[in-house]
Amino acid sequence: MARFVVNGKSVQVDVEPSTPLLWVLREQVGLTGTKYGCGVAQCGACTVHVDGRRVNSCLSFALMHEGAEIATIEGLATDEALHPMQEAFVACDGYQCGYCTSGQIMSAVALLKEPCGPDDADVKELMSGNICRCGAYPNIVTAIQRVRSLGRGKGGPV
Repeated sequence: MARFVVNGKSVQVDVEPSTPLLWVLREQVGLTGTKYGCGVAQCGACTVHVDGRRVNSCLSFALMHEGAEIATIEGLATDEALHPMQEAFVACDGYQCGYCTSGQIMSAVALLKEPCGPDDADVKELMSGNICRCGAYPNIVTAIQRVRSLGRGKGGPV
């Protein structure tokens, strides 16, 4: 049995010790925005936040996060508005097929609270754990830099 707070709601699930957090979120909690990409923590499609830090949920055992606060892509927006990073991804076409987008956005939101230099190269370095097979990288960086330049997104849910 494991207990978490997922997107602000208490969740209790039965899990095997070797069950990755990704599968708990997708199959038991029903939050399918977090994607399975590679299964070896190389692509970033499964990125979520655990206690405010980005985590590749495909290789992170769910039981390791007992009592943690977990945020998924579904928890970023409010009933009233998208998170500023989500808005920027839409405005800057920071996606193509969309498969990696949730992981890209979750990493980008985490980046807002991490030490990151001002240049595009600095953003690219901190986003290097997220792969976009479509090659939307220039637009992803533009979206992140837009939010950073406006100073938005720092107070939102992470």
